[in-house]
Amino acid sequence: MKIIPILITAIICFPLAAVHAADSPVKHPNILHIHADDHRADGLGAFGHPMVKTPNLDTLVASGFTFTHCYTMGSMVGAVCQPSRTMMLTGKSWLRIPKPAGGDAEKSLPKVMSRAGYETWHCGKGGNEYTTGLNAFDTNLIMDDHTVDLRRGSSERHADAAIKFLQTRKTDKPFYIYLAPPVPHDPRVAAPEFHGMYKASDVPLPPAFMPLHPFDNGEMTVRDEMLAPWPRTPEDTKQQLADYYACITGLDHHVGRIFAELKKSGQWDNTVIIFTGDNGLSIGEHGLFGKQNLYEFGGMHVPCVIAGPGIPKGKSEAFIYLMDLFPTIAEYGGAKLPDDIEGQSIAPIIAGKESKIRDLCYTGYRNCQRALRDQRWKLIRYPLVDQTQLFDLQTDPHELTNLAANPEHAAKVVELTALLEKEMADHGDSFPLKVENPKPAAWTPPKAGEKVKKARKP
Repeated sequence: MKIIPILITAIICFPLAAVHAADSPVKHPNILHIHADDHRADGLGAFGHPMVKTPNLDTLVASGFTFTHCYTMGSMVGAVCQPSRTMMLTGKSWLRIPKPAGGDAEKSLPKVMSRAGYETWHCGKGGNEYTTGLNAFDTNLIMDDHTVDLRRGSSERHADAAIKFLQTRKTDKPFYIYLAPPVPHDPRVAAPEFHGMYKASDVPLPPAFMPLHPFDNGEMTVRDEMLAPWPRTPEDTKQQLADYYACITGLDHHVGRIFAELKKSGQWDNTVIIFTGDNGLSIGEHGLFGKQNLYEFGGMHVPCVIAGPGIPKGKSEAFIYLMDLFPTIAEYGGAKLPDDIEGQSIAPIIAGKESKIRDLCYTGYRNCQRALRDQRWKLIRYPLVDQTQLFDLQTDPHELTNLAANPEHAAKVVELTALLEKEMADHGDSFPLKVENPKPAAWTPPKAGEKVKKARKP
C-alpha cells in the first residue's frame, strides 16, 4: 500500500470545519472505540508532546472532550492489559473482575449493547484479554500479531478489517466497534515511512529519566524491564522512544483511513469516537521501562478522548477509570445496565452537569505497590520494602522529589495513608500496607548473562 504523506493526509481529509458538530446530539449513535496497547497518557501531539506526530487523533482532541486523569485501577499480574481490558468490558474494579474465561457473558458490554439494538464488532488482540467478553461480540475477529513482520503492518491490517466491516455491513442497526490493535506495544516496529520520521539522536529524554530506579519496587525483573540494559543508557532509551513514536504515528495514519471511510459512508456525523489506551508505559522514566508501576507517567495513567455528535469541545481533570467507559457507552447507546456495575458514567461531566464523579484516584499493583492521589498530592506505598513516596504534583508533576521523609509533610503522609486504606477497603483490597519482615529496599540489577527469575509475560 502506498502511504500518502501523513500531514498532508490530515489536512485534506479532516479540515477543521468537517470535524464533528457538538450541537447535534444523535439518539443511539454509532460508537467506535479505538483502544491502543501500551499507549502513554501524554502520547498525542495535541496533548503538547514535543515530538510525536498524530494529526488524525489530534482532530478528536480539537473537537471533542479530553479527560486528563484517566486510569486503569490496577493489576495482580504483570500483563496489566488483561485486567485493564476486563474492567472496561465488565464495569468492575480490579479485584472483583472475573477470570479471562469466566464471568457472565450476558453482563458484558457487548451483550448489553446488543440488547439495545447494536451490531457489535471486535477486532484486535485476543491474548491478555477478557475472552468471555470478546466472544460476546456479534463478530470477534482476533488478530494476534506475534511476529515482527506482522507487527510491521499491524495497524494497517486492523484498519483494513474495520474499513471492510463498514463497507460490507448489511444492517441498518447502529454499530459498536471495539478496535484493539496491539500497538504501540513491543516489538516496536512499524512501516519504514514512520520509522524514518524519528531520529533517535533528536529524541529528548523523559524529564524523569534515571539510569536505575532508586529501590526495589517489587517487580524489577518483569519482562518489560528486561527490554533494556541496566543501567539504562540515554542512547538505548532514545532509540526505544523513537521506535515507540513511529508505532504511534503509524497507528494514527491508519486511524485516519477509518475516519475517511466514516466520512465517505456518511457515518461520520452520527458516530461517537473514543480513543483510549489500556495502560501506560515508562520507557526510561524513573529507570523503568514497563507498566508495572504507579507513577503518573508509568503504568496506570492512560489517554482518554471522546468526540462525536452531542460531545462538546472541552477538558476535565476529573478522576476517571477505564471501567467508567462501560456505563458511559451504555448510556450513549440507550442500553440498560446490569445491577452490579461499579463504574460510573462520565457523560454528566462531558455534558457539564457534574464536575467530577469521585474525589480521589486509587491504584495498585500486585501485593507490592499501592497509590492514592488527589488533585495535588500523590502517595505511593511499597509495603514489601517499607518505602513511602510523597509527591507534590502541583510543583513536581514528574515525581522527582520524594517528600515523605520531610517532617513538615508528616501529617500529609498520615492523612493520605488513611484515605488509601479506606479506598482499599471500599474496593475489596485486603493486602497490607505494612508487613512484619520487609525486605531490604536496595536493589542491584543482574549482570549481563545472569539468569533471573522468569516473570509473567506482559
